[in-house]
Amino acid sequence: MRLKDKVCLVTGSSRGIGKAIALALAHEGAKIAVAYHTQKSDAMETINEITGVSHTRRARAHVLIGADVSKEEEVNRMIRETKKAFGTIDILVNNAGIHRDSISWKMDKKIWKEVLATNLTGPFLCTKHVLPIMRKRGWGRIINISSVIGETGLAGASNYAASKAGLVGFTKAVAKEVADKNITVNCVAYGYINAGMNLRLPEENRQKVLQNILLKRFGTLEEATGPVVFLCTDAASYITGQTIHVNGGYYL
Repeated sequence: MRLKDKVCLVTGSSRGIGKAIALALAHEGAKIAVAYHTQKSDAMETINEITGVSHTRRARAHVLIGADVSKEEEVNRMIRETKKAFGTIDILVNNAGIHRDSISWKMDKKIWKEVLATNLTGPFLCTKHVLPIMRKRGWGRIINISSVIGETGLAGASNYAASKAGLVGFTKAVAKEVADKNITVNCVAYGYINAGMNLRLPEENRQKVLQNILLKRFGTLEEATGPVVFLCTDAASYITGQTIHVNGGYYL
């Protein structure tokens, strides 16, 4: 197990790719803090599945925490509760994200702010409050979850595209700030994976997307989580400030 007893905080891990990341990290022996915003029942299912893969003979292997990552006081509490449960935080996966679609000239400022608050300010706040712990220990891994839409843009999703593009620059900047403390900061930008928002696309839209994917299929959850797990391990200790694109050739 490559991550035995490492403490991982995964935001937005009640379902979809976040849940898959939490389970993949647990398979590698990590202790998982499952953070959710509104989907508590889904988060409980994630916890139950983690229990099934985390060898219950070990001391506490998971904790469930509700928090809105756009609110600093809630992020502070989430960090405190994780540290109280496990003593530290080794790995942060900034996965929580939302979308509120609208064409730009009709977009209400409110939904622009909502998406930026969760998708970009949220990772900033989580990173800000976890870094003192990692800096003190002289080791850490931060993985920001971005999207191919941050590279290509998407009509009707300027707020989402801006937030995901912003994560790429944020990743590079923070990587430069903390490299001297043996902390790596990387980004994984997903294309169209068979999970989450992609499953809610109308079938006609899915077929149009498929035509532009070189591999002519959507990605699996296993293919999505593999790069995240790798970036958390010692095998990736010389990789920082990078964006790993997982999109089957949709964007080159």
